Amino acid sequence: MPSICFYFQVHQPCRLRHYTFFDIGQEHHYEDDEHNGEILNKVAEKCYLPANAVLLDLLNKYRGDFRIAFSLSGVALDQFEQFNPAVLDSFKRLADTGCVEFLNETYHHSLAFIFSAPEFREQVELHRQRIFKLFGQKATTFRNTELIYSDAIAREVEDLGYKTILAEGADRILGWRSPNSVYRPEGCRTLKLLLKNYRLSDDIAFRFSNREWSEFPLTAAKFARWVHQLDNAGDTINLFMDYETFGEHQWEETGIFDFLRLIPAHILADPHFQFLTPAQVAQKSKPAASLSVPEFMSWADVERDLTAWMGNDMQNDALRSVYDLESKVRARNRKDLFHTWRRLQTSDHFYYMCTKWFADGDVHKYFNPYSSPYDAYINYMNVLTDFAEQLES
Repeated sequence: MPSICFYFQVHQPCRLRHYTFFDIGQEHHYEDDEHNGEILNKVAEKCYLPANAVLLDLLNKYRGDFRIAFSLSGVALDQFEQFNPAVLDSFKRLADTGCVEFLNETYHHSLAFIFSAPEFREQVELHRQRIFKLFGQKATTFRNTELIYSDAIAREVEDLGYKTILAEGADRILGWRSPNSVYRPEGCRTLKLLLKNYRLSDDIAFRFSNREWSEFPLTAAKFARWVHQLDNAGDTINLFMDYETFGEHQWEETGIFDFLRLIPAHILADPHFQFLTPAQVAQKSKPAASLSVPEFMSWADVERDLTAWMGNDMQNDALRSVYDLESKVRARNRKDLFHTWRRLQTSDHFYYMCTKWFADGDVHKYFNPYSSPYDAYINYMNVLTDFAEQLES
């Protein structure tokens, strides 16, 4: 019996305020609270609150036959608590149904694994504790920031006690294999790997409102037919996407909420299909094979690698600079300095510095507070210079 595995990523970065060279040594508050609150509340009204209301109705209606999973970054959770507690309450109501799995990730949506294994482990533990405190779940499934994945990450995640990990079903890794099978990461003993079916996922996340698309309009009935045609193509069809797909990336006027309301009924019309969470998929399915991913991959851009964050000298200089401060932050051992340093690790800061403006240009401009990648770099480095001076003082 094939399963449908819906997983939604929820993240909003804490954007930096305009910080000039003349602010260094004078002003130590770095985040644009007003702008961050405006964006958070805008997305809450367009996406989080209405989408959660739709999902709560579906979860109550289908009573276990419809299940979903979320990963909520710690940075997003902090902003829900600060700017719109109603959003956090709505996620708690979803958790109360018993049909939602909450995943773990790095608390600060960072690239910590690439630069500091100890910092990676600490951020994962912070997130594990926060999810348990909020939703009462001890997560067994892990997803790294932006689905950044490799064999080395899988081995580390297994050592941390997780049973399941998510990754992108990139063609260059899979070759002839199917993303609809469960795999064993190379070098792991018990961890199971679930891969995103990016074609079907992106039909919803990116192509849904594209009138130039040959399959426009995408209805729930049509999508269910595509899914049902994969009856014998594997154990699970993993539909992974940003939660902001619903109402923000795809506006309400496109019919995206109607699609969401109708999709469970059309999928479940075929009794061979069921909805499961990532943990449930891993529990019921044996690995089809071992899969080796020696180099990092992600779900970002057409290349699905790390170039969205580490593709130019500005990005690499900024990343090296912030992680070079680790020993000094740890030596000071002050909670406020750890908090600031970790907020400065959020991957979005480096995403704004990306100079890949071809196929993925519109994606990189989304809620980008800077007029150019160079402006993003200068602003970030001004902030980092002031923070470094604080560590020395």
